[in-house]
Amino acid sequence: MNAIVVSDLHIGSQFFLHNGFERFLRKVPKECELILNGDVLDDPNQRLRPDHQRILKLIEHVSRRQRVVWVRGNHDNGCVPNGFKHIHFKTRYTLENRLLISHGYDFDGIMPRSRMFIQSFKFIHDLMIKWGAKPVHVANFAKNFGWLYKVLRDNVMKNAVNCALENGYEAVVCGHTHFPEDRVFKGIRYMNTGAWTELPAFYLRMSESEMTLKKADHLSSVR
Repeated sequence: MNAIVVSDLHIGSQFFLHNGFERFLRKVPKECELILNGDVLDDPNQRLRPDHQRILKLIEHVSRRQRVVWVRGNHDNGCVPNGFKHIHFKTRYTLENRLLISHGYDFDGIMPRSRMFIQSFKFIHDLMIKWGAKPVHVANFAKNFGWLYKVLRDNVMKNAVNCALENGYEAVVCGHTHFPEDRVFKGIRYMNTGAWTELPAFYLRMSESEMTLKKADHLSSVR
């Protein structure tokens, strides 16, 4: 089993690292299954600029030569881009009995129940940028509130681990929180592949002998 997992591209967002992801995508080994773990798109109703549209076309091109799985995230909202007939769309995905793959929104017991708080937070984020703060993705901005942000991360991690434990998986990988991490809880390995809206970007490399979270600029070393 050879697979590469990435999450939270947010194609369409001004913060999407499209040049870096294009280089990454062109170097994905052909023997690897490519798994896009949710929030591939930032807004399915948004008209994409040409360089972001090119990334979608490149993903579709890759899907003609090797297996590509698109695990749905909350931003994707059930979107299926036109012409993506070779891509496998999933709610969750598994690799043998080893790895459970889920975007993570369905394990989030905080944000879906706190829409008013989230809207207020986004308003503050937009207002601070308008006042001259450095423009960053709202998830990156949330990292300024360390304790609250950790509560969210831990909530997703614990719920994901419990699901993996109940279903007999040795590990689980999510996105959603935009925070790359690799830790063990209740004997289950939990990994998060972060996001492609800030540096450094990460991916999960899985083979018969390894399951490793790596920085994207190290892709050439896994061939």
